[in-house]
Amino acid sequence: MSRPLSVVVLAAGMGTRMKSDLPKVMHKVAGKPMVNHVIDAAETLAAQQTLVVVGPDMDALKAAVAPHPTFEQTDRLGTAHAVLAAKPALEKAQETGGNMIVLYGDSPLFTRTTLQRLIAAREDGDCSVAVLGFRALDPTGYGRLVIDSVSGDLTEIVEEKECDEAQKRINFCNSGVMCFAARDVIAILEAIGNDNAKGEYYLTDAVAVARTCGGRCVAIAVDEQETLGVNSRQQLADAEAIMQDRLRARVMENGATLIDPTSVFLSADTRLGRDVVVEPHVVFGPGVVVGDHVKIKAFSHLESCVVAANADIGPYARLRPGADIGPAARIGNFVEIKNAVVEAGAKVNHLSYIGDARIGADANIGAGTITCNYNGFLKSHTDIGAGAFIGSNSALVAPVTIGDGAIVAAGSTISGVVASDALVMERAPQIEKPGWAARFRAKMKALKAKK
Repeated sequence: MSRPLSVVVLAAGMGTRMKSDLPKVMHKVAGKPMVNHVIDAAETLAAQQTLVVVGPDMDALKAAVAPHPTFEQTDRLGTAHAVLAAKPALEKAQETGGNMIVLYGDSPLFTRTTLQRLIAAREDGDCSVAVLGFRALDPTGYGRLVIDSVSGDLTEIVEEKECDEAQKRINFCNSGVMCFAARDVIAILEAIGNDNAKGEYYLTDAVAVARTCGGRCVAIAVDEQETLGVNSRQQLADAEAIMQDRLRARVMENGATLIDPTSVFLSADTRLGRDVVVEPHVVFGPGVVVGDHVKIKAFSHLESCVVAANADIGPYARLRPGADIGPAARIGNFVEIKNAVVEAGAKVNHLSYIGDARIGADANIGAGTITCNYNGFLKSHTDIGAGAFIGSNSALVAPVTIGDGAIVAAGSTISGVVASDALVMERAPQIEKPGWAARFRAKMKALKAKK
C-alpha cells in the first residue's frame, strides 16, 4: 500500500465454546493456526507493523506470532479496550499517518482483495472509520449497519438487542473488521465509554464517537462466507471446508489435476507443480513441495517433504518429515519414508520402511525391506549406493553402508559395510528332512481321531 499501514489482531480470547485448553486462535485451519492466516493477510498488504493483542499466560500464542510484537490485555473489558492495549504502537502509527486495521485472530478467511477495498473506501472519502459488512441471509444475532439513504454514509452500528423493529429488518450486518484513519484512532478509542449491561468498551461504538467528532464513516459489503468467525468446533469445520475449496481451486488454476477435489486435503503452504496428478483421498500436511509431472496415487499421506519432477508416489504411500524424493523415483504401495533421500530413478516399490537413510540413484529396494534405524536411544544412518539391489525381506541394521552396485540377497540381515558390486547374504542354513511333513500329518490325524 502507498500509505503507512498498521494492523491490530485481536487474539486474547480463550473461546469457551471450543471446550479446549488451547487458545481459540491457535486452532488450525489447513494445517496453520487461525491467527497465522490473519497475520498472512496483513503481510500481503505490506503492513508496516502487525500488532497482536493476547491474553495472560499465552506464551505458545506469542511464539506462534513471532516476530510480531504482542500486547497483553490483562482484563478482558471489550474489543475497544483490547485495541488500546497496543496504544504505544498506535501512537507511532498516529505519527506516521495512514491507516490502521483491526482484524480478529479467529476470522481466518479475509482476503487481500477485501482488505484493500476496505482501505480504499476509507481513503477515498477521507473517512475516520470504514467498516466491513455483509448481507446476511439470516441477520439474527448480528449488529446492524445503518446507512444514510441520502449520503450513503454509515450512521451507526446497532446491536440486535437494541434494534427497533425497522432496524431488525436490516440485513446489512457488521463483520467487526474496521479500518481507521491512524490520525484519529486513539482519540476515538479513548472516547468510547462502557455504559452498557456488561460494562465493557465496544469497538462498535467507534462509529458514533467518530460522527460526534465530525468524522465520516462508511461501510462496504463483502461475501458473508469471508466474514466467518470461529467460536465452536462446528464453525472450525466450516472454516476448514471453505479454506480447502480455496486451496483446491488455487492448485488447479496453477496446473495441477485433482481427480476428485473434494477428497483431497491440502495445507495452506502446499505447493504442487505443473501437470501434477493427484488421485482421490490424498492428504497433504504442512511443508510439502511437489515438482512438475508427479503422480500421487490414492490414499497417500505427505508431510514436510519434497518430491522432485516425474516421481511416482503411492498408492497408500506415507512420506514423513524429511523425505526427499528425487526425479523419476518410485515410492510404491505401503511404503513409509522418513528423513531419507531417495535419489533419481530409485525404486522402493512396496511394503518397506526407509528411515534416516540415503537411497542412491537407480537403486532398487525389494518388498519388505526395513532400515532398522533406532536402537531405543539413538538414530543411525543407512547409506545405499547407486544401482544397488536390496532383496526382499531384508533388515538393514544401521549404521550400514552398502556400496554402489552391490546386491543384498533376499532375507538377509545386514549390519556392516558391503563393498561395491559385491553379493552379500546372511541366512541360516537350509535344513531338509525328507518325508517329515507326511509323517507329521499322519501323527496329528491319529491324535485327533483319539480325541
